Amino acid sequence: MRTICALAVAAMALVAVPMAGAATVPVSITKSGFTPSTVAATTADTVQFKNNDTVVHQVAFKPTAGATCSPSPFTLQAGQSGTCTFTPAGSFTFSDPSATGTAFQGTLTVKAPAVPDTLTLFADPQDAAFSNQVHLTGELSSKKAGVDVGVMAKPCGKSTATKAATVQTTANGEFSTDLRAASNTVYTVQVGSTASQEVSIDVAPRLRLGRVAAHRYSLRVFAAQSFAGKWATFQRLKGNRWISVKRVQLQKNSTNILPTVISSVAFRWNSKTRPRVRAILPQGQAGSCYVAGLSNDIRS
Repeated sequence: MRTICALAVAAMALVAVPMAGAATVPVSITKSGFTPSTVAATTADTVQFKNNDTVVHQVAFKPTAGATCSPSPFTLQAGQSGTCTFTPAGSFTFSDPSATGTAFQGTLTVKAPAVPDTLTLFADPQDAAFSNQVHLTGELSSKKAGVDVGVMAKPCGKSTATKAATVQTTANGEFSTDLRAASNTVYTVQVGSTASQEVSIDVAPRLRLGRVAAHRYSLRVFAAQSFAGKWATFQRLKGNRWISVKRVQLQKNSTNILPTVISSVAFRWNSKTRPRVRAILPQGQAGSCYVAGLSNDIRS
């Protein structure tokens, strides 16, 4: 049985948006010179020079360090293309040493690619009882305030996620919201095409054990589904160990307040002493959309 932890348990999911594909930046060589003569690129890009003139042209860079070109030497026949990449970022000039005048001169500014946004997502707690709040927090790496963040939820049994809430980032790109998970649920957050990885919340049915008279007890189970026909286990505390003493079968309860469904059972158990008692709904009875449930403990 998985016990609900009272301590905060936070799981961070961090994922970057896939970086846009490297671009090809074209530069045409004509009898009039380089077009364009002022070029901007990133270290991820490829700069392609195409000789659209009828004569041979050479392209030389200053500084030469950081420029990697093909063919090498970078001499292009009429109609031929060649490519260059640049790293690290910096400023370059390029020219055709065999040409006169300024038309066959240009400048190239190379920058590092823009860093894509990332999103973090935390959940506190990651184990919750039915109808308890789960506190979700996170941060947008751009640190921008006022950005809408979509909170997506995929409950157990659903094939796709739907939007559960929209929150806005505050200072430093931070955001938070409180949600109630009705069953095991997977959460993600999205800003445009930027998405976090999944954070899973395990939900246990809420069990409430009561003593209605001497040797008489009632157990109610609250969830988003019926547990009628399932078996709960009644336990007593002996020393520092919990001992199972009775199995009780849950029945349908007519006092449901949808979406909450209540399953319950009334039963007897005799004891000459008055130990503390509790009930559990084992994982085998809780099913695939809940984790095992644990009731409050009381004096018998």
